[in-house]
Amino acid sequence: MSLINTQVKPFQATAYHNGKFVPVSEENLKGKWSVVVFYPADFTFVCPTELGDLADQYAEFQKLGVEVYGVSTDTHFTHKAWHDTSETIAKIQYPLVGDPTGAITRNFDVMIEEEGLALRGTFVINPEGEIKLCEIHDNGIGRDAKELLRKVQAAQYVAAHPGEVCPAKWTPGAETLKPSLDLVGKI
Repeated sequence: MSLINTQVKPFQATAYHNGKFVPVSEENLKGKWSVVVFYPADFTFVCPTELGDLADQYAEFQKLGVEVYGVSTDTHFTHKAWHDTSETIAKIQYPLVGDPTGAITRNFDVMIEEEGLALRGTFVINPEGEIKLCEIHDNGIGRDAKELLRKVQAAQYVAAHPGEVCPAKWTPGAETLKPSLDLVGKI
């Protein structure tokens, strides 16, 4: 069953954010757009490239009113240690959520049970707490923050413009479509 258009399930966790340990729950994902990015583990290889890419684009997400959350099955203590020892991770300004029990990772159906690690899962959540985008990658395939930003912009556009949809490669300001019988077979 797809998670698209379902509500984020309840959870409680601790994140490392701006030099502090802070509580995070599903309630933090309501009232604004959110991006939740699952990754396998701290102190690894592809993960810091992705998280650093997100850090580089974070201001653009913030301009759209979007909070980003990085989640792995590491503890919040491990997130702090990684932050303190890696130049790439030190530039992160969004919360890194610890999920050592795997509860959140299982809620989003990205747990690799035999490894106790998350797949590379990306979720865009609307202000009502509904999942609007779900992408899951094999752990050897890194993601692109600019493409994720474009998808968030499309999700926000569709939410604000009922009856319109964004075609492939849509960017803000580009033409959208209004699905109707008149368009069938003409695109």
